[in-house]
Amino acid sequence: MTQTTGSLDVRWNHGTPRRARTTEPGIQVHRYDDRTAILRQSKTVSYEAPFMYLLIGDRRALLLDTGATADPELFPLRATVDDLLAQATGDPAYPLVVAHSHGHGDHVAADPQFTDRPNTTVVGRDADSVREFFGLADASPLDAAAFDLGERELTILSSPGHHRAAITVHDHRTGFLLTGDTVLPGRLYAFDYPAFLATLDRLAAYAEQHHVTHVLGCHVEMSAEPGRDFPLGAAYQPGERAPQMTVDQLRAVRDAAHAVAGKRGAHRFDDFIIVNEPRRRDMIRLLARGLAHKAIGR
Repeated sequence: MTQTTGSLDVRWNHGTPRRARTTEPGIQVHRYDDRTAILRQSKTVSYEAPFMYLLIGDRRALLLDTGATADPELFPLRATVDDLLAQATGDPAYPLVVAHSHGHGDHVAADPQFTDRPNTTVVGRDADSVREFFGLADASPLDAAAFDLGERELTILSSPGHHRAAITVHDHRTGFLLTGDTVLPGRLYAFDYPAFLATLDRLAAYAEQHHVTHVLGCHVEMSAEPGRDFPLGAAYQPGERAPQMTVDQLRAVRDAAHAVAGKRGAHRFDDFIIVNEPRRRDMIRLLARGLAHKAIGR
């Protein structure tokens, strides 16, 4: 497949005020091109509102992440994916690989919706399963493997630091660098800081050597106002910034992470917040701010 250029000029749903009538669908779908879809779970279903990515090749498709909710009535991910595959290929049972940017609960909850789907492989969420499936030698940030969807080649890069089984996916067709929770406009939780730094070094170097159009993570937590994030648990985010980041912003994350190495806790920058090996008191502060936000009914 040749490289394509679609549009990311999207008005993403960002929840509704607490006392307002909910009108958002459980999933918002943006068709970037005829074989690429970006899905976002509604904040009215889960405040996490994760993004998911469907990449369709000539032989099989990859769904990266399954969101934060298992219930197919509230969150009909399987039905949505089958419909998108039917539109793109004519086959609602088109071969599908369901994988994960990492194994945290808000990225794997709807896996059970795919357990009885024909022609489907659901990759395990632990590091060993991920390495075995994609052919990664180990969990080092230096490891990478090619993964072909059929005239659509992906590169899978080990990306530990936020989660031991984390991966980054580079789609050579669109130029997307799909970074999960490692790089996004929000709070970057680094639970293994040396691994996090090594991952960022590798991703920045990789992006400088390959065609990367957009860096896309799985959440938006920053507002359009530089340095301002929405509280943890916010179910309504008016004025949130776009999810896509640039290679320059990826470099900025890398440089900022090195600047705060050895300084545990939250460090605020214009486009992201680095949370360096958070301590109990750091998490309590985040939770307290979120509870206060909820108490005033925002």
